[in-house]
Amino acid sequence: MEKIQLTRNMRARTDPAFSDFLLRVGNGEEHTIKDDLVLLLEQLVIKSNGNISGEDRLISEIYPSLNENGSCAKYMTERTILASRNEYIDQLNEMLIVNFSGESKTFISFDSAEDDTNNYYQEEYLNTLTPNDLPPHGLILKKNIHIMLLRNLDPSNGLCNGTRM
Repeated sequence: MEKIQLTRNMRARTDPAFSDFLLRVGNGEEHTIKDDLVLLLEQLVIKSNGNISGEDRLISEIYPSLNENGSCAKYMTERTILASRNEYIDQLNEMLIVNFSGESKTFISFDSAEDDTNNYYQEEYLNTLTPNDLPPHGLILKKNIHIMLLRNLDPSNGLCNGTRM
């Protein structure tokens, strides 16, 4: 395995103002309300609508006209939803996949614990876990759905963390 050191933040170059905002938040330098609430920039806020769930509203804001544009690579690569927890993303992915036409296919993981000669960790239990950087036990995909690598698989061939396919 080869460790590659980042020298430039490629994501920050397209929106330096947003990058600076994130740095200020991360460094604890952004103005807060009552010491723990950060006032978000107006363009980062999705207004509430009492008739639509928060998740559905988020999806419709980030992916407008998804049914018509879901197979367009440019449309899909210009959008993404990030969350602080994998369970939130798994929930949103399940909601998003319904919007894509076609038959879904579920890919099941093979889970086992190393050096578990006494079988303390049953496969059924391991299947319930979703460690960071790994997909859920039952990964549901459809044709034309874009996926993103969560770890470096083969950097020399471009299969790196964050690569969209």
